[in-house]
Amino acid sequence: MLHKHRHDEKTHSHTHGVIDPSITTTERGIWAVKWSFVGLMVTALLQTVVVWLSGSVALLADTIHNFGDASTSIPLWIAFSLARLKPTKRFTFGYGRVEDLAGVAVVLAILFSAIVAGYEVVNRLLHPRDVEHLWTVMVASVIGFLGNELVAIFRIRVGREIGSAALIADGYHGRIDGLTSLAVLFGALGVWLGYPLADPIVGLLITVVILGIVWQSAKIVFTRMLDGVEPGVIDEIRHAAQHVRGVEEVTEVRARWIGHRLHAEVNIAVAPELSVFQGHAIAKEVHHQLMHHLGYLSMATIHVDPLEEAGEDYHRIPEHSHDGLPVHSH
Repeated sequence: MLHKHRHDEKTHSHTHGVIDPSITTTERGIWAVKWSFVGLMVTALLQTVVVWLSGSVALLADTIHNFGDASTSIPLWIAFSLARLKPTKRFTFGYGRVEDLAGVAVVLAILFSAIVAGYEVVNRLLHPRDVEHLWTVMVASVIGFLGNELVAIFRIRVGREIGSAALIADGYHGRIDGLTSLAVLFGALGVWLGYPLADPIVGLLITVVILGIVWQSAKIVFTRMLDGVEPGVIDEIRHAAQHVRGVEEVTEVRARWIGHRLHAEVNIAVAPELSVFQGHAIAKEVHHQLMHHLGYLSMATIHVDPLEEAGEDYHRIPEHSHDGLPVHSH
């Protein structure tokens, strides 16, 4: 739908709905996932060498988790790739929901890394072992912190740009990972000061933090899967629709995320004396304003009601009976 309008006393035109904005955002997501994978793999491989030299179980727990983080890039990569495919008769909304499934895979991968790290820590508590090359452990800890923090900043920034909950969750998860990597440094300092149990205790604390990440990430991902949206999003949609000339009332606003793109349904009320053509023109302008002000909005369905019969209650058909059917309503 092509619209021409004026902004800042200059006339220009742009298009909504001709080129799907998800194409550019999914390409951006794939780019972010690719480089996140490279960054975390390099970090984890460097730490692996130090784990082999030192025998630090705290660093081992952190390294296992970093490998787990790198692996979460794979389902995200697949999801962003599928999101570029065109809708079909079977999948009329496209494949954006695959991103939610990728988010579940991310949560499960984090949980698995917590279980493996926890097993190694308990095993070390039951069977103590000296930690060697403490300085290399400290250096690896700092490397882990810097690697995770850089990847976290990158993921969060791109995730916010394209509206991807899975990518943002992965970014915050990476930020906490950086802090857990830094905790290894304190474990090594404890061993150096003569407290050998400091290393497995720090490893245990890292495992607990990872479990906390699982919980926080699961809340974000499953909220999206259950069609939950941030209340501020609904307020923003309502505000944009209410300020269109001719809209007397905004009675219903519903929205859901499909991947990192938002789909909305809005019921507006207009003066009853308007013609169908005039009502359609107002709906078109509401659609235009929504697409213009909400960059993450992919599709909006606008339903027009006369003011006296505004709202979903007027769309319901009361109880009745016909064709020999029992009493029913719609």
